[in-house]
Amino acid sequence: MTGLDPQLNNPTRLTVLAFLSGCQEAEFGAVRDYAQVSDSVLSKTAAALEESGYVRVKKGYVGKRPRTWLAATKEGRAALTAHLTALQQLAAAAEAAGSTG
Repeated sequence: MTGLDPQLNNPTRLTVLAFLSGCQEAEFGAVRDYAQVSDSVLSKTAAALEESGYVRVKKGYVGKRPRTWLAATKEGRAALTAHLTALQQLAAAAEAAGSTG
């Protein structure tokens, strides 16, 4: 089906981008906890989304402790919206096909 984004077919990537679309940016630990994944899984997911241009990764310090923040980009937000619209259209088409059969 057209409109589905292959990068967002992965449930973890979809979850992370959806979470980030609801805020300006989020600390790595908050995203990890929301997505219920390990640090390594989130790290790989963030890297894939960053490579796609959907997420911006910013590293810095709070006091002497290193921190990582993630933020959805404008492109990432647009891709999420398009992907969700395509999923809704797919579900509506399936429902319509099921009701005629």
